Amino acid sequence: MIRALAALGHALGTAGSMAWQVTWSLILGFALSAVVQAVVRRQTVSRLLGDDRPRTLVLASGLGAASSSCSYAAVALARALLRRGASFIAAMAFEVASTNLVIELGVIMALLLGWQFTLAEFIGGPIMIVLVAVAFRLFVRQRLVQAAREQADRGLTGSMEGHAGMDMSITASGSVWRRLASREGYTAVSHIFVMEWAAVIRDIVLGLLIAGAVGAWVPDSFWQRLFLTGHPLAARLWGPLIGPVISVLSFVCSIGNVPLAGVLWNGGISFGGVIAFIFADLIILPILVIYRNYYGTAMMLTIAGIFYATMAAAGYIIEFAFGGLGLIPGARHARVTETGITWNYTTVLNIIFLLAAAALVTRFFRSGAGPMLKMMGGAPAADANPADPGHAERSWLSRERRPPWPSLRGSPSSPGPSSASGCCPRRSSWPTSTCSVTVRTSRSWKRLAADRAVRRADRPGRLRGMGTDHLT
Repeated sequence: MIRALAALGHALGTAGSMAWQVTWSLILGFALSAVVQAVVRRQTVSRLLGDDRPRTLVLASGLGAASSSCSYAAVALARALLRRGASFIAAMAFEVASTNLVIELGVIMALLLGWQFTLAEFIGGPIMIVLVAVAFRLFVRQRLVQAAREQADRGLTGSMEGHAGMDMSITASGSVWRRLASREGYTAVSHIFVMEWAAVIRDIVLGLLIAGAVGAWVPDSFWQRLFLTGHPLAARLWGPLIGPVISVLSFVCSIGNVPLAGVLWNGGISFGGVIAFIFADLIILPILVIYRNYYGTAMMLTIAGIFYATMAAAGYIIEFAFGGLGLIPGARHARVTETGITWNYTTVLNIIFLLAAAALVTRFFRSGAGPMLKMMGGAPAADANPADPGHAERSWLSRERRPPWPSLRGSPSSPGPSSASGCCPRRSSWPTSTCSVTVRTSRSWKRLAADRAVRRADRPGRLRGMGTDHLT
């Protein structure tokens, strides 16, 4: 019993140490990602992805890199883009870029694994996108794509549909810096920052716990036998094949698989195997089930096969290209086994960035956006109209969701369901970027509360003026 508790404590200590090491980098990555997403509107994304020309695929990759890093949200958003008229290949390119070319992923990989892995990720991601586009053009028939579109139009629920449908970008005009420096820009960045954290926190915690357990309990000899470390050429050929399989079985996606990638790298997996492992968060078992709901069984199997083949191929290209250039690290010292918290630069950076995160979280709740957290898993719009790019964002908010503030319903100062083209029946403190209504700041809410207090105070006087006959 004591030995089991000691082993559990060791695993939790390893997980906690990894969490402390990456805290500041995660906050920095999500903050930079929020800034980028705040200036890129979803309507722009859907309007530019109507075909599968090379220029469109480049745009899809760039827009995906400026989108959510949550794998579930990326998959849901790709389906939403498809329903609004985007080509299937462009939607898949957007999805791959959204989970593999985002800022926060590169930051945490550089911290835990090394800058070489970040460089490999940002080179291997575009390679995989090109391979995916070529594979879909060569091997996927148009009839299967059309059947997938018809299945997508059924609007079956997946995961993180509500989060994928939220457009929290800045709507004000002006230069990028002017919009970001405005009050609305600060609000939009805070909304995106908190919602991104809420979308991936489960996977980050699960990934840290799994990595801590594997690092503490699984001996290095097991990984060395599994990854064929005694045979260098065989290990380089085997790594990109076994890496995605481990990712599929781990159930961890998004940024949460980076700590486990560090454990695998220390255990002996090849450089290309690490990259293929990280790519494979788009074919873990829960997401394969979502693919089946979204596009049907045939397309789900097609996506799984093409993604596995292309991520393994991209892993091989990275393995031999970086090996030939001498960019593969010679030592295997991923920062996943350090224990304890000491007063060093990591602690100082964590304190600074935790204070910055607290300011963004405070702004998020003071702007009245708290209920957005409960709506992240909302169902998709069943009647998405490709001619109306913003329809999906509005309709999932408006379907039978009554305002939780009965006293404000129908109030002259708070728009009801009929306002803003019926986009949002909730109170007007919702961000402009979410449902196209005016942002109500905390100051305006205070004025509203003061007006109501005056009316309540004046009510006894009005009753005295009415006399008492009405009570008999």
